[in-house]
Amino acid sequence: MKDIATIFLSISLLFQTLNGVKAGFLCVGDTFLANSSYGQNRDSLFSSLASQVITNRGFYNASLNSVHAVALCRRGYERQACINCVEKAIRVIKTSCSDRMESFDWDNDDADQVSCLVRTTNYSTFGKLDLGPATRDISPLDIDSSTKNMTLFRQEWEETVNRTLEAATVNTSASVLKYYGVVNAEFVEFRNVFMMMQCTPDITSGECKRCLEECVKYFRDMFWGKQGGTICRPSCLFRWDLYPFYGAFDNITRVPAPPRPFIPEAQAISVTSLKGKIIAIVVVPSVLHLFVLLGLIRAYRQLKKSKDETSVCAEEDCISDSQFMLRFDLSMVLLATGDFSPENKIGQGGFGSVYKGILPSGQEIAVKRLTRGSEQGEVEFRNEVLLLTRLQHRNLVKLLGFCSEGEEDILIYEHVSNSSLDHFIFDEEKRVLLTWNVRYRIIEGVARGLLYLHEDSQLRIIHRDLKASNILLDAEMNPKVSDFGMARLFNMDQTKGVTRRRVGTLGYMAPEYVKNGRFSAKTDVYSFGVVLLEMITGQSNKNYFESLGLPAYAWKCWVAGEAASIIDPVLSRTPTNEILRFIHIGLLCVQENVTKRPTMSLVIQWLGSDTIVIPLPTIAAFTTTELHKTDAMNQAKGEVGTLSLNKLSVSELSPR
Repeated sequence: MKDIATIFLSISLLFQTLNGVKAGFLCVGDTFLANSSYGQNRDSLFSSLASQVITNRGFYNASLNSVHAVALCRRGYERQACINCVEKAIRVIKTSCSDRMESFDWDNDDADQVSCLVRTTNYSTFGKLDLGPATRDISPLDIDSSTKNMTLFRQEWEETVNRTLEAATVNTSASVLKYYGVVNAEFVEFRNVFMMMQCTPDITSGECKRCLEECVKYFRDMFWGKQGGTICRPSCLFRWDLYPFYGAFDNITRVPAPPRPFIPEAQAISVTSLKGKIIAIVVVPSVLHLFVLLGLIRAYRQLKKSKDETSVCAEEDCISDSQFMLRFDLSMVLLATGDFSPENKIGQGGFGSVYKGILPSGQEIAVKRLTRGSEQGEVEFRNEVLLLTRLQHRNLVKLLGFCSEGEEDILIYEHVSNSSLDHFIFDEEKRVLLTWNVRYRIIEGVARGLLYLHEDSQLRIIHRDLKASNILLDAEMNPKVSDFGMARLFNMDQTKGVTRRRVGTLGYMAPEYVKNGRFSAKTDVYSFGVVLLEMITGQSNKNYFESLGLPAYAWKCWVAGEAASIIDPVLSRTPTNEILRFIHIGLLCVQENVTKRPTMSLVIQWLGSDTIVIPLPTIAAFTTTELHKTDAMNQAKGEVGTLSLNKLSVSELSPR
C-alpha cells in the first residue's frame, strides 16, 4: 500500500506543477520576413507598450504604419505586476510568434497575481469584436467524483455564470477597465467556486456579453465536468476555479449559492418507503467502499505487475496518463477513417499505423492507431496525451485528442499535409524543392520548437528522439516537431537525469546517453546538430554510420579545411560562407564535451545573425558501430543499462 500512496503523491505533485501553466497565446495570420519593416515596427511598439499601459490606466491601443497593438491588464492591477505581465506576454509572442503578423496572449500568472492581454495584428482591431480563434487551459481533474449532486452543482454553477456575466457587462464603473466581473460563490454541497470575466473596453456592452457567452458555451459544450478552466478569445477572457486565483478576489464579498430547487413534499411516507430509505443509507456507502477497495487492490496488482514484468512503468521514464484533453468516441474515429480503410493509411510507425481522416466538420486529421499489446506503445500513448495537452507552439505538432475504448488506443493529431522532413531531404528528386531559404526556415523552426520545450513552456521537456522523420512539414513547409512518446518531463529546477533504459534512434542519440544513460537538454541539442548537418549535406546520418557517423565525418572535413565538400550540390547557388556558418553551428551542437554544447537559445541567436562571433568547435562525438555492437550484446544478455531502440519509433507520414 505504501507504493500506491507514492503513486498518488507523484500524480498530485504533477498536477501542482501543471496548475500554474496558463496557456493563452496563439499565432495566426500571414508571416513576415526577418528584419522586415513590419518586424521593426512591431518591436518599436513593443518597446513602450508596458509603460504606456500604466500611463493609460490599464488599457492601451497603438499603431505604427501597418502594425497594430493592444495591451490590457485586469482591474485592480499592481503597477509593477502589470508591467511584468505585459513584458512577459511580449516575450512569448516574440519567441513563439516571431514571424506571425497576428498573435495574442492572455497571460494568467497566479504567482504574480496578475493577468494581462497583448495582441498584435496587421489591421486595426479597435472597437471591433473578435471571437476567434479561442485558446483554452483546462484543469486535468474531474469534478464528477467529488460532489454528491451534479444536477444541483450545475444549477449553482450556471447561476454563478449569470452573476459574473452581469457584473462584467452591466458595471457602470468609470474605470477604463469597465468590463470586469468576479464572483466568489458558496455552493451547497461543494466548496467555494471562484469566477472571473473580462473584456477589452473598446467594444460595446452587448458585444462583451456575446463574447463571454461564447467562452462559457465553449467550456460547457467541450469540457463540462472538469474542475475549472480558462477560455481566451481576442476580445475577452473567462476563467473559473476552486481557489482564489491571482488575488482577484481579495476585496470581493462572498455570495451565497442560489436556493435549492423547490421539491413538493410527499403527503405520506409509507413504512415500505421508509425501510427502503434506511436500506439505501446503509447499503450504498458499503458498496462504494467496496468499489474503492477493489480499485486499490487492482492498482496494487498493476504496480506489482509493472515491476515484475518490466512493463510500461518499470523505469522512471513512465509518466502518468491522468492529464485531460478532448476524448473522441471510437465510432467517430471509425467514421472519419472509413473503418481504418487501407486507402486512408498514410504511414507506418514502430507503435502502429497512421490514417488520414475527415471529421464531420470537414477538418482533416491524422489518426495514429497504436499496435495492440505494445507496452512501448502504451508509454508513448500516455506520454503524448500528458505532454501535448499543455504544449502550444507553431513548431510543435498539435494533438487534438485521443480515444481509448476496449483494446483501442488512438491519438488524433492535426493533419500535416507535406509528410515528414526525411521524405524530402533524403529523396534525390524532392530535395531540389528544399532551397536554402526553405532549409533555413526549417532549421530555425525546429530550433524554436526545442527552445520552447526546454525553456519557455514552463514544463521543461526533453524530447529524446529528434530526427528528420520526427519533423513534419505543413503546406508552407513550416516544421512541426512530433512524436513525444520518448519525451521526459523535468521539474523547472532540474537540468539532467539518468536512466537505465535508454530509448531513441541510433545515430541521433548523444554519446553520454548511449554509454551511461545520462540525458539533459544538451541531449536534444546533439540530435538537433545531427539533423542540421543532414540538412546541409542532404544525406542521412546512417549513410556514414558504418564508419564514423556524419558528425565525426563533418568534423574530419572541417579540421582538414574541406568543410565545403560536404555541402549538398543542390545548394550550389547559395553563398558558401553562409552555409559554412551553419556547419560551424552544427559542429558546436555535436561536440563530445556536453558542457561545450550550446543551449537552444544561443543556437537561435547564432542562426539569426552573421555578425556574432561564434566559438570554435572542439572534437565531435564519435558514435562508432563498436559501441552499438557492445550495447546490443548487453541487451541480448539482459544486462542492466541496455538500449531500448526503436528504428521505427516515429509515425512517418506520406501525403496522398
